[in-house]
This record gives sequence, structure tokens and C-alpha cells, in this order.
Amino acid sequence: MFQDEARFGRINDPRRCWCRFGIRPVVGKQIVREYTYAYGAFDPKDGTADFLVLPCMNSENMSIFLKELSQWHPNNFILLICDKASCHRSGALKIPNNIKILYLPAYCPQLNPSENMWDEIREKFFTNLVFNSLNDVIDKLIEAMNFYSKNQRIVKSITSFRWLTPYI
Repeated sequence: MFQDEARFGRINDPRRCWCRFGIRPVVGKQIVREYTYAYGAFDPKDGTADFLVLPCMNSENMSIFLKELSQWHPNNFILLICDKASCHRSGALKIPNNIKILYLPAYCPQLNPSENMWDEIREKFFTNLVFNSLNDVIDKLIEAMNFYSKNQRIVKSITSFRWLTPYI
């Protein structure tokens, strides 16, 4: 499985959108510095997607995610491939017995298919939205996570890189 986390919050970036000819769409813009983090692990072989929303990105929260991931797949040994973020390498990180972490080379986010999942979630669920509270952001994030957890074929199509598929 490939793992990564992404920050979601109340700062939005207006994007192009479709509308009828002659009408200029009105899109809200906000800059409110409130964030939460989505942790995710994705299996490019079968499209399994496991998510967790946590308040920040640190070793304690990464340990919580790993514990949950271990409990979701108790009969499997998980080779978890992730970047070299400090919270992934900390001595305080608690790694369950059925998980082994392998690190990607430094400064190579393009090798991690998880990055594509975050782009997909932002594009399909967060484009041109303005949120009244951080709880509204979390609700939308949970909606997206539930969608991708149930649609393994889509996850597989996003995370199965051509260079990766011969090895899985």
C-alpha cells in the first residue's frame, strides 16, 4: 500500500467551471486558516482505500493511523510505502507488527500514487466551494472518503502507475 497525508481547509482556490454562454459564474473565495489532515493508504493492486481524518500531521497521529490500518487488515502483512516526512521516520512512531514501512527516495512525490488521490479528491469534491466551518470541510472530506472506499475500480485506475503494475 502507498501512504500519504494531505491538508484540507477553508482556503480555496477558484477554478474554471462550465456555465451557459453569456453568463459569468460567481465563485466564492475565502482565506480562513483552519485545517485538518486526511491520512490515506491505497492499494494499487485491488483499489483498496483506507482513510482517517486527524487534526494535525505528527508522529502521534501517524501512529494512530497505523494502528487503525493494522486493525482494518488484521490478517494481512502490509508493506507501506511512504515519503520521508519527519512524522514517518520519528523514533516516537509506533508501528504495528503487521506493517513494515518502506521509504520513497527524497524529493520524489511523483512516485507516490497517493498524491494523485488527493488531487482527485480536491478536483471532484472541493472545487469552488466555500465552507462555513472546519466541520463542514470534514463532512465533505468524509463524503469523498466514503465514495472512494466504495469504488475500488476508480482508486485502482488512479493509483496503478504503468511502472508499478508489473511488480504487483
